[in-house]
Amino acid sequence: MAPLRSRGVRHDDADRLSRLEVPAALPTTLGCDAVGVPAHYGIRLLARMRSTGCVFADGAWWWWIVPAGSDLDLTWPLPSHYARGARVPAGGARLIRRPDGPSPYTPPIPLYLMVCQLTGTAPRWPAGLTGSAQG
Repeated sequence: MAPLRSRGVRHDDADRLSRLEVPAALPTTLGCDAVGVPAHYGIRLLARMRSTGCVFADGAWWWWIVPAGSDLDLTWPLPSHYARGARVPAGGARLIRRPDGPSPYTPPIPLYLMVCQLTGTAPRWPAGLTGSAQG
């Protein structure tokens, strides 16, 4: 049976995950992953972020589209959820916010820092990464 399409989500019955569908007019050349937070954090994040890409929501979770690989060397704090391929354990998520510009992506580092701040978690950077440029 072919996957069903509704409200910006493609359902995959095999593993009960749904892939968030970015509007076709937006380029996704960097691939798509998603970062999800419980809805009560989502409202606060949206109010604090200077720039956002596509944001999806269902009743319990809000999902930000980020470039693929935005989890490389980062530990996203609980209760956030990093979803590779923008395949999320949510049914019925719908696009609630279009991007501020021509990109579907929310910048991942500012999003990461805001999620850390809201959850009371210190950011964790890879070993050897420092705050100053080495030249």
